[in-house]
Amino acid sequence: IAKRLVEIAAQTGAEAVSHGATGKGNDQVRFELGAYGLNPNIKVIAPWREWDLLSRQKLLDYAEQHGIPVEMKQGKKSPYSMDANLLHISYEGGILEDPWAEAEESMWRWSVSPENAPDTATYLELSYEKGDIVAINGERMTPAQVMIYLNKVAGENGVGRLDIVENRYVGMKSRGCYETPAGTVMLRAHRAIESLTLDREVAHLKDELMPRYASMIYNGYWWAPERQMMQTMIDASQTSVNGDVRIKLYKGNVIVVGRQSATDSLFDESIATFEDDAGAYDQKDAEGFIKLNALRLKIAGKKKK
Repeated sequence: IAKRLVEIAAQTGAEAVSHGATGKGNDQVRFELGAYGLNPNIKVIAPWREWDLLSRQKLLDYAEQHGIPVEMKQGKKSPYSMDANLLHISYEGGILEDPWAEAEESMWRWSVSPENAPDTATYLELSYEKGDIVAINGERMTPAQVMIYLNKVAGENGVGRLDIVENRYVGMKSRGCYETPAGTVMLRAHRAIESLTLDREVAHLKDELMPRYASMIYNGYWWAPERQMMQTMIDASQTSVNGDVRIKLYKGNVIVVGRQSATDSLFDESIATFEDDAGAYDQKDAEGFIKLNALRLKIAGKKKK
């Protein structure tokens, strides 16, 4: 969004951009760090911080006064602050400001409750190329089509609701609810295909990088050099993540029931089998391996005695 704002400003000859983020949230940080990273001379206008618009009610009054349309649901203005894109829709405010209060069922827009989801499971087969879903049930799709399809199908099965208390970059805790049916499916399935195709130490290293990578994006450092450097590592880890994952959607659950890769699977059935492996793996080798790894423990144990 920040990139698009700056692009529009450049195309129109504008010297400033404006956003509607509050002075309490992370959005303002992401917008402005991105804008300054793309155009160091850009002027940012933030009405929540600069004008006398310090509450949602004042914003609604301002919108009504100036004829700015506000989305309505069931004839009433929503008590929630909502943001939506292809990946998710978020809800804050209203009764959600009490971390003990359960979200109202009427709040959710993309998903049914697990209780009301179908009694029959839905199966999907996701095809991956270099870590990205490129087809569902054999039908090629663009990334946007993948998101739209999964949001619909997974949401219909009660998948993707989250209720969390997060730590904002500005220092406060904030409770929010999220719907991300596609994101929930993609995360679970992606981990499944990686489990088959990634080397053990590469997988562990990537898991160590993931929280740092997510934190950088969450805090607005998409155009920072450290994110770009880390992106190279993440991209390199995905070159072998190719294959298919079969999942089952059932009443809020995403269940992996199969995974395969014709070109990059590191699973060797002849070695992993619990039946006769015809000499593919010499189990006697494990004895020396165990003794070597136990040596420091044995030495420490003797010292204690």
